[in-house]
Amino acid sequence: MTPMIDMLGGWIYLTLFALVFMETGLVVFAFLPGESLIFFASTLAAITGSTLDIRILIPVFFFAALIGDTVNFEIGRNLHRLPLFRRLISAEKLAKAQRFFDKHGGKTVVFGRFIPLIRTFIPLISGSAKMNYKRFSIYNLLGVLLWVTSGSSLGYFFGQIDYVQEHFSLIFIGLAALTAVPGLIMFLYRFMKDRATPNY
Repeated sequence: MTPMIDMLGGWIYLTLFALVFMETGLVVFAFLPGESLIFFASTLAAITGSTLDIRILIPVFFFAALIGDTVNFEIGRNLHRLPLFRRLISAEKLAKAQRFFDKHGGKTVVFGRFIPLIRTFIPLISGSAKMNYKRFSIYNLLGVLLWVTSGSSLGYFFGQIDYVQEHFSLIFIGLAALTAVPGLIMFLYRFMKDRATPNY
């Protein structure tokens, strides 16, 4: 990230905004590492000092995620207009989703934000399940606030540790590799399951 920061200068904040917005607002970009991005950018803010400012990073991440979720929710609210959606999702399944979000929507929106991949789909499903917009907005605001402040605070604290400052590149590579482990395990599990399933 450091060469990218040096190259972009002040435009780095717009780039980070766009990446977090895309991960939270557009389901096709659910693979983007929003959580890791917040953590490592905040860590770099502690290490570099003047290059990245944590006081700017936090509102950038906050509004990117908040606006992204709102756009995603609106897309979900209008999915029923697509013929393909009506073919894939039966009225019975939609009614079941609506009952679930009426009962557990608030908790799902808040805590689902901390689960990679899942967090991108929750606003979309909330909208398609006709969750009350005001209720969604309140819980989404809370979820985004907790997500951004916890990730930024942990990253900034992490970056103030002397050992981290001295070996940041190695630690960055190690943590990046660790974040790929769950996805790799899931891929291997599905691969083995498919091989074990007999073909008739």
